[in-house]
Amino acid sequence: MNLQELENSWIKEFQKPLIIAGPCSAESEMQMLETAERIKKSGANVPIFRAGIWKPRTKPNGFEGVGVIGLNWLKKVRAEYGFKIATEIANAHHVEAALEADVDILWIGARSTVNPFTVQEIAEALKGTEKTVLVKNPVNPDLALWIGALERLLVQNVKNLGVIHRGFSTYQKTKYRNVPNWQIALDFRNQFPNIPMIVDPSHICGSRVGLADVAQEALNLGYDGAMIETHCNPDEAWSDASQQITPEVLSELIRNLKLRNLDISGFDDEMGRHRTLISELDSQLIEILAQRMKISEKIGTLKKANNIAIFQPERWKIITEYAVQKAGEIGMSAEFIEKVFKAIHEESVDIQNKV
Repeated sequence: MNLQELENSWIKEFQKPLIIAGPCSAESEMQMLETAERIKKSGANVPIFRAGIWKPRTKPNGFEGVGVIGLNWLKKVRAEYGFKIATEIANAHHVEAALEADVDILWIGARSTVNPFTVQEIAEALKGTEKTVLVKNPVNPDLALWIGALERLLVQNVKNLGVIHRGFSTYQKTKYRNVPNWQIALDFRNQFPNIPMIVDPSHICGSRVGLADVAQEALNLGYDGAMIETHCNPDEAWSDASQQITPEVLSELIRNLKLRNLDISGFDDEMGRHRTLISELDSQLIEILAQRMKISEKIGTLKKANNIAIFQPERWKIITEYAVQKAGEIGMSAEFIEKVFKAIHEESVDIQNKV
């Protein structure tokens, strides 16, 4: 069996969009129960309650989770409020404790996914489990690592699988804590449409601002649901306080989400015409880019013959300023145009280097 053949019927028991909510970290029994009670009372359709029991932190001496005792609090949440419960696992000891506590859903975090040794250890500890296991994308934008983590689980006969898109780390300052890089997630989706995909707007945004927009964008792209960090008193949270919301805000966010119809029947002809036009324009774009790269190659030959450095900062500045100006004139996103021209420039530099 391979990943494309998995049925992943576990998702079918939940209404779309599937919402997983709860605090970043379990802090106390009272905090867990109050958060769960308020989610329940808010009327939000949240079938799964999450909480971090073990917290991998960037630096030492920070709060690294309450440990095994938190599993008892999760079990109490399930017993008193009827939620299924979920937590992160980062090594074999976590797996053993979570399975012993009969946690319903386990997820592998981004910092674990990036390390094949860690994933292998977790996969072997989970061997044959019927629990649902979700895999967050690795912190770096590497689709092969993401897929590889799932394959390691499948080799160990773990078949109830799903993924969580939580964005990717970047050195650049953006409005996101972790840039979505939607294309990587969509490439995964295109290869494995049978594997449920959940968005994690809390980690993508890194703040309460924009959570609803990111969740809605994911649903527009056909995602199955969202994992949203929710705390009874977010400002006082022991970890990631700025990205957590109250149960009442969560309820309103969920009510405003719109599911999109993925079935285009009834619009086939009109959609087909538009797609044909896009295909023609794409073909023209490719031809124009090919012509541009041939000119870049000629420029590379001139630079080589005259011992001129390939990268010319002033020229790059002129190109980007002109592109951004033209974008503004025709009402296009300057940020988008800048990204496009950066990719074109990187390819041009690569071609000239080869000369």
